[in-house]
Amino acid sequence: MIQLFQEYHSLFFEGFKITIYSSVIALVFSLIIGTLMAIFQLSQNRIVRGLSKAYVEFFRNIPLLIIAMFFVVVVPMYWISLDGFQAGTIALIIYTSAFIAETVRSGIQTVPKGQMEAGLSSGFTYWQTMRYLILPQAFKIVIPPLGNQFINLVKNSSVLAMVAGLDLMYQADSVANTTFETFNTYIIAALFYLVLTLPLSYLMNHLEKRWSVTG
Repeated sequence: MIQLFQEYHSLFFEGFKITIYSSVIALVFSLIIGTLMAIFQLSQNRIVRGLSKAYVEFFRNIPLLIIAMFFVVVVPMYWISLDGFQAGTIALIIYTSAFIAETVRSGIQTVPKGQMEAGLSSGFTYWQTMRYLILPQAFKIVIPPLGNQFINLVKNSSVLAMVAGLDLMYQADSVANTTFETFNTYIIAALFYLVLTLPLSYLMNHLEKRWSVTG
């Protein structure tokens, strides 16, 4: 395994870099979109509430690979050409944001309703109250499930391999098909994924413990 890594380390590191890049982009945008969808699901406007719920339910209940293939195959036919990295990352954002929306929504609903009333009576607008009062409390509550979603996002980034996104899994497949050392190749790939997911897991556990004390 060491010899294999020494020979193909450049491919593994190149794929690892792409995986990090895609995961960070997807994490940021899925958190933003998911949070907005969570707020929209609690809107008093029936159209906004209905559309956001439809978004969440639709994308939560279809495979991530179908979304990725839609952007890499269907979208170029009618609109704009996307490479594997772009298509896979967009799919990852859309898919993950639907799960984050449900997580954040549950956190918002856990915050006492009096908090919103207090913010509005203090002169804040609805969005100011949500931003400065409700969401900080909601995020503290949902740190464990939100952390799980972030870890799942990193693991789900392997979908890029199916659309030639040049990520870690794609490079691992290339090495395995070249050397036929599938066991060692995928063990190395798994270790690279652990380098990303374990620190993220520890960070979320740290934040949970810290905020449970300060909160």
